[in-house]
Amino acid sequence: MNVQTAAAVAAALVSLAFSMATFERWLERHRRHELAWSFSLLLFALASGALAAGAGTGWNGPTFRLFYLFGAIANVPFLALGTIYLLAGVRAGDRWGAFICLFTAFAAGVMAVAPLTGAIPHDELPQGSEVFGPLPRILAGVSSGVAATVVVAGAVWSAMRLVRTHHGGRLVLSNGLIAVGTLITGASGLLNSVVGQMTAFAVTLLVGITVIFAGFLVATSSPRPAAVRKRPASRSDDQPAPPPAPGGAASRPSPEGATARS
Repeated sequence: MNVQTAAAVAAALVSLAFSMATFERWLERHRRHELAWSFSLLLFALASGALAAGAGTGWNGPTFRLFYLFGAIANVPFLALGTIYLLAGVRAGDRWGAFICLFTAFAAGVMAVAPLTGAIPHDELPQGSEVFGPLPRILAGVSSGVAATVVVAGAVWSAMRLVRTHHGGRLVLSNGLIAVGTLITGASGLLNSVVGQMTAFAVTLLVGITVIFAGFLVATSSPRPAAVRKRPASRSDDQPAPPPAPGGAASRPSPEGATARS
């Protein structure tokens, strides 16, 4: 197994674990931003799987189309949709969710029928400009660029709000990690000339999704609650102790701390 395949497989596993973690939280709380994030991370895993298949067994038309659709067009908009749900509310999120679903369905149709303008090299990850016409490349540029801007801007805005309201540094750190991880996943073009195209995509995908996952873990990890000393029972104390107040130190943190505290 070469370096590209190993990095792509690792990125697929991290993305899948991340998707399962956010989906588990959605099953518990039914908050729509978590469902959007789960689907986005599943697309990250599928894109990484296509990258691993191309790096390991050679590239062809179907493999590159799947990689381009999941990795360059569809995944980041759903990550941004989670930010919209979190910061703008359910009504705005539902409207943008419908638009993003229609956009993704249109993009899938385009990628299924878009003619190849050049041969796909068997042992090298091609650039979209080398094998596709304008429309697939416009879809990739608009979706990834706009969606990444939404994610990064939302994370930065949330971090600034947390600083102004004097909340803990843990949530500020998580927002910073999410913003940095999103920027890393879009930085593969800068590494193409350094380590080669296929390695650049695999390495940046792995590092970026790992940093975003770290931000999620920082936001959702809770400090260990202090042990409560049990008062010795007395003969006159025949009433049961009152239940702990909700929202105390042992309550589970809200996942929206990853981008905002609401």
